[in-house]
Amino acid sequence: MAEPSALSEAEVAADCLRSLNRLLIQALKALRDQGEGDLACRIAADAWSAIREASASEAEKLTGALHYLARPINQKKETIVSNPKKLDVRALPPPQRHALIFETCGKLTAGDAVILVNDHDPKPLYYQFEAEHPGLFGWQYVESGPDVWQVRITRNKAA
Repeated sequence: MAEPSALSEAEVAADCLRSLNRLLIQALKALRDQGEGDLACRIAADAWSAIREASASEAEKLTGALHYLARPINQKKETIVSNPKKLDVRALPPPQRHALIFETCGKLTAGDAVILVNDHDPKPLYYQFEAEHPGLFGWQYVESGPDVWQVRITRNKAA
């Protein structure tokens, strides 16, 4: 009688993905600690883009890592410019924010903009936009914390 395998092939693959993602995040944090935060964020966003549909839970871990990696050292308040429609995501649970922002910005036509209002620096989102839609959206800080961040996200060109 043949012995049943302890783990299915899918379980082994999922364990492997979790382990690789954990190692990637450790490496990205080390990269940031060496002064390469921008590179670490770009790699994390590319990894997030590559696995977000295959494993939402592992993609969420990368989103969390992006928030850590993108922490600015110095934050300054900037002057608020005239603002088009505002998208205030502060009241939403964090896991729902990025999906709504992507959906809203995906509906913008070339030249249109939305002001994202958030309770933390949304820089990880910037890297995710660049990973999925390089050059398609402009990103301009309107207010930079410490309690409220506002970013003008502009659709640069048609998809």
